Amino acid sequence: MPPRDWDASSYDRMSDPQLAMARDVIDRLDLRGDERVLDAGCGTGRVTEVLAQRVPDGKVIAVDGSQKMVDETRKRGITAFTADLAELTLDEPVDAILSTATFHWIPYHERLFARLHAALEPGGRLAAQCGGAGNVGNVQAAIDAVDHPALRGWDGPWNFATPAQTTERLQRAGFSDVWAWLQPWLVEPEDPKQYFTTVILGSHLERLPEEDREPFVDAVLAHGTHANYVRLNILARRR
Repeated sequence: MPPRDWDASSYDRMSDPQLAMARDVIDRLDLRGDERVLDAGCGTGRVTEVLAQRVPDGKVIAVDGSQKMVDETRKRGITAFTADLAELTLDEPVDAILSTATFHWIPYHERLFARLHAALEPGGRLAAQCGGAGNVGNVQAAIDAVDHPALRGWDGPWNFATPAQTTERLQRAGFSDVWAWLQPWLVEPEDPKQYFTTVILGSHLERLPEEDREPFVDAVLAHGTHANYVRLNILARRR
């Protein structure tokens, strides 16, 4: 899957909801402060920066599929590199992996979880959150109602899994102590048009002629300016 051409600076301005969601996920890692931690899907590094504060005597490594996102993360003084998480290889394993708002962009969760398992030390922990089954369902309904010809027959860019699917895939990859659950989260952005354009609809807009993009966003927003997020939370440990 080719990396999406994110507008990193716009995402950084619009990502307050993603940062708010991520804080609880960081807490679930229960870090001592001296661990080596991977942020898998770092975005612009706002979450990574908070994570780094939790390991003052450790080290944080950040990975993202978008070079523009990695460039923004590096501006925060964080070690970051570009990689496809489904093909990830690290020079040395980490004690913990954090991932937020990322896994639903990856079509092959079986391959993803196998690579994350390989990246962890034995006993290492994974704490993640991404879009789960039913995520932004109201937005998808609006997209379907707008019915742009360029989007017909396309399944969309997202892989929203259920807790049961995720638990089975993680266990097959070698994880134990797996816990996966859904959590509704309403997002009402201060600037709906910019938020939808950057955070939710970017992959759809890339498939549209340039002259249709702004009218498409306006048509989707006519059905509602909020997003009914459903987050898939994941906790697991490498055996």
